[in-house]
Amino acid sequence: MKMEQDRTSLAPEGEVVRALLPSTPGEVTNTLSHYYRGELGRMTSWRDRIDRTSNWAITVVAALLSVSLSTPTSHHGVLLFGMMLVTLLLMIEARRYRFFDIYRARIRQIERCYFAQILSPDAHAGSEWAVTVASSLRKPRFLLSYSEAMHRRLKRNYGWMYFILLLAWCLKISTPKLQTEGMPALQAQSWAYVIDNAVLGPVPGLAVIAAVVAFYLGMLGIALRPDRDEGEFGHGEAHV
Repeated sequence: MKMEQDRTSLAPEGEVVRALLPSTPGEVTNTLSHYYRGELGRMTSWRDRIDRTSNWAITVVAALLSVSLSTPTSHHGVLLFGMMLVTLLLMIEARRYRFFDIYRARIRQIERCYFAQILSPDAHAGSEWAVTVASSLRKPRFLLSYSEAMHRRLKRNYGWMYFILLLAWCLKISTPKLQTEGMPALQAQSWAYVIDNAVLGPVPGLAVIAAVVAFYLGMLGIALRPDRDEGEFGHGEAHV
């Protein structure tokens, strides 16, 4: 044993590295299986973080809707505060999604180009998957921009939350019965009444309405941007 250690210490660095790497097909397959399980675990961990953020956002929306619409004297600013909180959670989730997408892309490369080839060989399938995965391991980089990640999460989940908050806010500022107890009217009688109800502290109601409209137009622009059809997005339609 000591003689083998001495020979290893005297061998060139390149030979030592080659001796540590798998050299037979069985060893390579075994290493690849362990690596696949490790990447799958990391992908699942980031997926769990994404779901957790979505659950927080749903909880925030439900709680603030309950507070705002349960009593006629509650202020409509509660719903505006909810929009800000949901936006913060969307930004956090977009960041987490960018990390998740790195590991998902590696997993999909192995599944599509290795395991799928074992189950059903395809002569037209590319063989550069190993180089792609190795390049990602040597120099990890984000595959999605921040705006693209926000687009995907907004389109999948958060668009509906924003829509519900907008409906509740419009109902709150336009329905007198939800503003003051004892009001006999069931709907707003004029635009002046809606603008007066939209006042937020020192900010005029018209400015608040304009800000909300501009915010939702921006979110709509992000949600309606075209999807990419390159990379892993060009293979299949089941994407998170």
